[in-house]
Amino acid sequence: MQLGIFAAVFYRPTLAAVLDAVKAYGLSHIHFNVANVGLPSMPETIDPELCDRIRREMAARALTMASLSGTFNMIHPHPSQRQRGLRRLAVLAAACERLGTSVVTLCTGTRDPNDKWRYHPDNASPEAWRDLLVSMQAALQIASEHGVTLGIEPEVSNVVDSALKARRLLDEMQSPGLKIIIDPANLFPLGSLQHQHQVLDEAFSLLGADIVLAHAKDLSRDGQAGRLAAGTGLLDYDYYLSLLRSSAFDGALLLHSLAESQVEQAVKFLRQRWQSAD
Repeated sequence: MQLGIFAAVFYRPTLAAVLDAVKAYGLSHIHFNVANVGLPSMPETIDPELCDRIRREMAARALTMASLSGTFNMIHPHPSQRQRGLRRLAVLAAACERLGTSVVTLCTGTRDPNDKWRYHPDNASPEAWRDLLVSMQAALQIASEHGVTLGIEPEVSNVVDSALKARRLLDEMQSPGLKIIIDPANLFPLGSLQHQHQVLDEAFSLLGADIVLAHAKDLSRDGQAGRLAAGTGLLDYDYYLSLLRSSAFDGALLLHSLAESQVEQAVKFLRQRWQSAD
């Protein structure tokens, strides 16, 4: 297992200090957001010299950028917002080679105009799916031009709200540049948590061969995405990690949705659970 973390967990005045904190916990991989260096998360431009500096700082600490955040609302109700997101996705994709990563993470989106992570009933409409396909096709063209892979994760509040819909999207896109980020704390609609083994079995059966990254957080109830540190909620981590292992996943497992004060315990928990999955 290659254990990592979202860099945004650490609040520090400089990039070097953030990376030092990551290294201090014995972690090797980072999910990066350019907000970590003072830019908007979806910037209009990125200075190539800044990309080179980030890569040098990472290399100096033997850290790997597992992924770069490119999340925007792919089915925003206003087409101009979707186009704006695609233009800025192109900026990030163009920077990936200099940054030393090849995976950009996306949010499939919601019809909520103000929060790309908030549920909206129109997410289930044929029109929302149509808009997702149009946005995703454009995003995959950008990815192809820059040699990067796009990662999506099923999430109960988004248009791709289940493993089944994620499989449908993969099948309709038919692109080697589209892969899955598995985060089981996002997979449980209301009333399903009591059947979590079945939900996880379905997710890995449908998506296991297409997983590019795995996330580690936890949840307190079904019906919404989890917001807890790994090991502090209701997710059966032994089962999740056993499925990861049996799927032959060899990418990064990334902690997020936790405070820095919880990192040490979460890292210890995951390492113990991974060893017990042997």
